Amino acid sequence: MSYQPGPIEHSYLGSSVYATLRQALITGQLKPDERLRIRELASQVGTSVTPVRDAILQLAKEQALEMRTPKDIRVPSLTQEQYLEIRTLRLDLEGLGAQRAAQHISPAVLQQLTVNIRRNIRAITEEDLANALRLNSEFHLLVAHSAQMPLLSSFIDRLWMRIGPLIAQAYMQISPQMAVGHHQELLAALRRHDCAAAASAIRQDIMDSHDTLLAFIARDRPAL
Repeated sequence: MSYQPGPIEHSYLGSSVYATLRQALITGQLKPDERLRIRELASQVGTSVTPVRDAILQLAKEQALEMRTPKDIRVPSLTQEQYLEIRTLRLDLEGLGAQRAAQHISPAVLQQLTVNIRRNIRAITEEDLANALRLNSEFHLLVAHSAQMPLLSSFIDRLWMRIGPLIAQAYMQISPQMAVGHHQELLAALRRHDCAAAASAIRQDIMDSHDTLLAFIARDRPAL
């Protein structure tokens, strides 16, 4: 297993392990078909196996992890059909989130998004994949949170746990303009409180990576 989390606080261990693994999925630190070993993870985060097992069971219920057997736990490799379903849901839900965010966005969040874009451009230029992926997901989830619709935000969060590992495979093949260009358009729309333009920008951002993500799925599943 290549992913190596650091130790976590010993209060609320179950939720802490869950949050650690959730973040690893969203930011692509865990790769498609990567195998997770409970005892190895427990040793790395400094806990017993119980909170790790509980977190993995919860993520499996959310379909963010796949339990092939009790000892064979893997990050799912999306099929084309699964990817297309997630893309459709993201277009609808993130579009709605951006639309609502345009109504409620605060100056403080606008500044956070501005800094995020600047740092993402730098990370891409320096080929700092881990940081670029973190900043990309952070941008999308911050916009969703700004919609002030907690249930919607939680749905989008779960979709990112599913799609994050695939995006990580393709991210450095996406041009900087594709990676942050629509983020800049979305930020401008949010500043104007333009709901329609905000929804359009985030949907186009999702669609721009469509062909690249499909190509990675086809590469990993060659035709027989």
